[in-house]
Amino acid sequence: MTVAVYPGTFDPITLGHVDVAQRGLRLFEHIVIGIATNPNKQPAFDHATRLSMAQETFADEPRVEVAGFGGLLIDFARQHHAGAILRGLRAASDFEYEFQMATMNRRLDATIETAFVMAREDYTFVSSHFIREISAMGGDVSSLLPEPALRRMKNTEITSDFPDSGVEKSPH
Repeated sequence: MTVAVYPGTFDPITLGHVDVAQRGLRLFEHIVIGIATNPNKQPAFDHATRLSMAQETFADEPRVEVAGFGGLLIDFARQHHAGAILRGLRAASDFEYEFQMATMNRRLDATIETAFVMAREDYTFVSSHFIREISAMGGDVSSLLPEPALRRMKNTEITSDFPDSGVEKSPH
């Protein structure tokens, strides 16, 4: 069985993430979405909530598994017997960072490939970071999130992680 891991913080999971996973299923028999804990990031949603959002989003897809991880991605991939790491690319600016990560992961384990999937045109501008910012300012993000994430965004006070943009926050 060809397994790929799709890692990220997924804070929150977006329709762009869902699109990459669904398209990855055309290439791989099974995908493990790895919800990362990263000590360098302070996510808006705790790890358990991010896991739950992803699990609910893919509840009807038996070929997608959701698991949490900390530490090296390559170790997570080995634990799941993955032959590949799936990554989405939105723009050329993503490529440089992703290329460096893929090269380092190949150095750590040359048997695990990295597969890049270009974001669908509809999602090239979507990032969890922007979703949180728009939501914090009262904007409508409903067309960018799967239902489990949208529900949690509505029930959670998200504070802006951008400097003051001069835009007044409107109530939800």
